[in-house]
Amino acid sequence: MLIVARSIVGDTFAEDVVQEAWASIYRAVGRFEGRSSLATWMFQIVSNEAKSRLRREKRQVSFGDIDEAGATLDPSAFDEKGHWTSPPKRWDINSPELMLQEDQLRHCIEHTLTTLPEKQKAVFLLRDLEQVALTEIAALLSLAEGNVRVLLHRARLRLMDVVNHYQETGEC
Repeated sequence: MLIVARSIVGDTFAEDVVQEAWASIYRAVGRFEGRSSLATWMFQIVSNEAKSRLRREKRQVSFGDIDEAGATLDPSAFDEKGHWTSPPKRWDINSPELMLQEDQLRHCIEHTLTTLPEKQKAVFLLRDLEQVALTEIAALLSLAEGNVRVLLHRARLRLMDVVNHYQETGEC
């Protein structure tokens, strides 16, 4: 729920939105009709609460946030069918040094996630960490399913760039 709220209103108001959503869920649970799963219904309430909060706060998005990851995309990384031309290398973690590198890489990835545009971050977290279906993500974030796919692709590419750079240089 916090991921959905953050994707819409950002970190500042996300926890407040989730609390407001829980209050709304509590008040409305008796009217739940079961036309969707309970989780989908709850996520939609969070989404609606976040959008209401966003309208109240009149938050504005800078033009720089719209497509800041687009400049780092390398089209030669994929063939004409959209498959990797050279897939990412597998890591073998058999030593303490490699485990330390993995921990450093995790911090690097977490930092990169904070720099992604909010919608890319939200789509990535909902899909790859929470395993939410693309159609549900599109409904939650009020986006077209094709747009969700593009945002997910761009987020994954940005994170793969970070992993590849880390593998080559050992730095973020």
